[in-house]
Amino acid sequence: MPSRFVILHHKVNGGEHWDLMLEGGEILLTWQLLREPVNSDSLPIPARRIRDHRRAYLDYEGPLGGGRGSVHRVDAGTVEFQKIDATPYIFQLRGGRLSGRFSLAARGDDLVLERL
Repeated sequence: MPSRFVILHHKVNGGEHWDLMLEGGEILLTWQLLREPVNSDSLPIPARRIRDHRRAYLDYEGPLGGGRGSVHRVDAGTVEFQKIDATPYIFQLRGGRLSGRFSLAARGDDLVLERL
């Protein structure tokens, strides 16, 4: 069975961001995106690695506990990893909005999601 991915729009008091979550075994490897990845033309997008999440977020939409806002799914599909052991992370996405080969790579002191 292929691994899955999801992009969640995370609304919090005073702001918003998008979480890119890639299924890696029993966890979701997660990056916070500062802009919405509408399609491949919206790239590159600044990204920040954040803590891993539970696989339950692959299918979850709604409020988050502890006053952490709410999440809404904006894209989902399958992911095939080509390089995930060190940056740049390279993977193939097959989703409704994002499809193709992508990387999460360092650009100076920043990390960016970009299409390859």
